[in-house]
Amino acid sequence: MTKLTLLGLRALAEDGLHVLPAPVDIVIENGEIRDVRPTGSAPPEGEPVDARHTFAVPGFLNGHHHSHENFHKGRYDRLPLELWMNYVRPAKPLPLTAEDVYLRTLVGASQALLSGTTCIVDDFNASPVLHPEHVEAAMSAYEDIGIRALLGPTLFDVPFHQSVPFIKEECSAETLASLATFKATPPSEYLRFVEELATTRHPDVNRVGVLLAPSAPQRCSDGFLRQVRELADATQLPVIIHVQETRLQAASAWHERGKTLFQHLDDLGFLAPGTSLIHAVWLTPDDIARIARSGASVQHNPNSNLKLGSGLMPMRALLDAGVNVSLGTDGCGSLESTDMLRVVSNTALIHKLRGNDYKRWIGAEEALYAATQGGAKALGMEGRLGRIAPGQRADLVLYRLDGPAFTPLNDPLRQLVFGESGASIDSVFVEGERVVADGQLTRLDQRAISRRIEQAMTRLRPAIGEAEKQTERLRPAYERIWSRCQSLPLAPGTLSARLDDV
Repeated sequence: MTKLTLLGLRALAEDGLHVLPAPVDIVIENGEIRDVRPTGSAPPEGEPVDARHTFAVPGFLNGHHHSHENFHKGRYDRLPLELWMNYVRPAKPLPLTAEDVYLRTLVGASQALLSGTTCIVDDFNASPVLHPEHVEAAMSAYEDIGIRALLGPTLFDVPFHQSVPFIKEECSAETLASLATFKATPPSEYLRFVEELATTRHPDVNRVGVLLAPSAPQRCSDGFLRQVRELADATQLPVIIHVQETRLQAASAWHERGKTLFQHLDDLGFLAPGTSLIHAVWLTPDDIARIARSGASVQHNPNSNLKLGSGLMPMRALLDAGVNVSLGTDGCGSLESTDMLRVVSNTALIHKLRGNDYKRWIGAEEALYAATQGGAKALGMEGRLGRIAPGQRADLVLYRLDGPAFTPLNDPLRQLVFGESGASIDSVFVEGERVVADGQLTRLDQRAISRRIEQAMTRLRPAIGEAEKQTERLRPAYERIWSRCQSLPLAPGTLSARLDDV
């Protein structure tokens, strides 16, 4: 039995919206918070840990990450999603070993821990051929570094290129044939694989667990989506799915279906609690009402949406309707970082561009709430994660109050959110284990990880370069498609998501 008491720290209150007025002691036992009490009100239990001059917040939950993009960090800029995504998901897969996947996963996991994230959701591209050893390598990386993680092999039964509007008109028959030549694992095998993982890697009882990750409605047939929903209901696994991230996706859905993808998912009975709609940038009031009725969450990735020019989702409208909002970074291929504190800060900043009623702007408290309790609710884990309260898992981050972000100390919550570049992490605890101490990983050597990754990249860079050349050959057709879709009308009432549409 392990027990420790963190002594004399400032802490975020249980509601997640304000800071407790006086220092507290936090008792941790067997990975769980057992008590939060006024400091000095009782003798320390177990190992005493001097936590004076620190500010404790629940660890961030990064609701969306793609570890398979980590080797593409820093390679792309000034590209919208539809042009960029072909670079990080090349038609010809890279020659990766299980060791490569293990190291690749550690890239995002290490930065996540070192910047205050204790739980990360990994939408893991395992296509076109399922390699179970690659999935296990990624899970082993999360196990070894000490972070909490939920990994979902990406699920779809419509090949990526076939889901692109006008692809048959803009690509030659020869090009289309070349994209369909690679061997692929049947979608049914992916579903069986995840179903089997649910018995040994269920997130209810495992720090590193599995979830269901259907890619997007346009890449999944109706029958396949129903199968995913049935499996989610049977196993009680969380679900994540990309929906209307860009104007192209929103306009092409309206053009091809005569309804939005949110309406389509609702009609299928797919929307439900424990289901996260990733991005959800382009929405109508009807979409928002349907999401609210269903109990599904919207998973907001502001930094990625900014870099890819996807737009600004209507966060206030969603919150007003009672929709739960969580936060995430998205993959390192689009934004280079799993630093959730930057995401929290930007959430509290960029939404002040929407609307002239300053009383309705998104504040620091709401942004921090979305990254903690909002993230827990999105995954169906609000009873276990996201709060500093008895009965919660002891996933905590302690920030140094003697750092520049908190000097002079006025409001620790706002100074954390808006002074993020100066926030210095003292410790990170996951299930009560100190996995970051004095700003360094305790389980693994970060510098050794970096050296091993550079060795792997020496071998992989030529393959990445060749894959990018193939993508360049496809790019003119995709640019024509992107341009065509800009002129397609959106569903009536779609809320503006870009300044050039105002």
